[in-house]
Amino acid sequence: MKISTIVLLFSVLVTVSAQAQHVNVGLKAGLNLYNVNNSNAVDYNMKPGLYAGLLGHIHVSKQFAIQPELLYSAQGVSYTVSGTQTKLKLGYINVPVMLQYMFDNGFRLQAGPQVGFLVNAKSETGGSNTDIKSNYKAVDFAVGAGVGYIHVPSGFGVDARYNLGLSDINDNSTVKSTNRGFQLGVFYQFKHH
Repeated sequence: MKISTIVLLFSVLVTVSAQAQHVNVGLKAGLNLYNVNNSNAVDYNMKPGLYAGLLGHIHVSKQFAIQPELLYSAQGVSYTVSGTQTKLKLGYINVPVMLQYMFDNGFRLQAGPQVGFLVNAKSETGGSNTDIKSNYKAVDFAVGAGVGYIHVPSGFGVDARYNLGLSDINDNSTVKSTNRGFQLGVFYQFKHH
């Protein structure tokens, strides 16, 4: 139900914007380098993951654009206790909305809010998986900032972004934990001008 609502909202945003602005739709994917920051100063190890999804690039003017995205994002951490490694695997549907400043040479600066919807949470220890979704909040708020480059004739590009979690993801703990991490990826915009 949540995923279909997200897809519907994203589609409406892109469709409405397309009627008034120049819009490119595209695909993007890449590498997540996420971690979880804890208020009790317990450190975790970064667990690499992948992200993939859709983007809508909406020109507001020659230099500015709004880019809503709909991404599945594999996040989480790993940690070792008494020689046993545990991996915390968090899966989100993230909806960032980036305001972009576009230079004439294809480079872009971007920043904006992101809302994430938790779709799965598992703890893996010794090859055994445990569903722990009930321990985490269903919604995660963040802000992101980064840079990108597009090769205008082909529509292919690369981008790098840092996402800083603002909300506590724990649902059953007094320890405040927030997602944060880097994303490195590639994208393709159809019919880019």
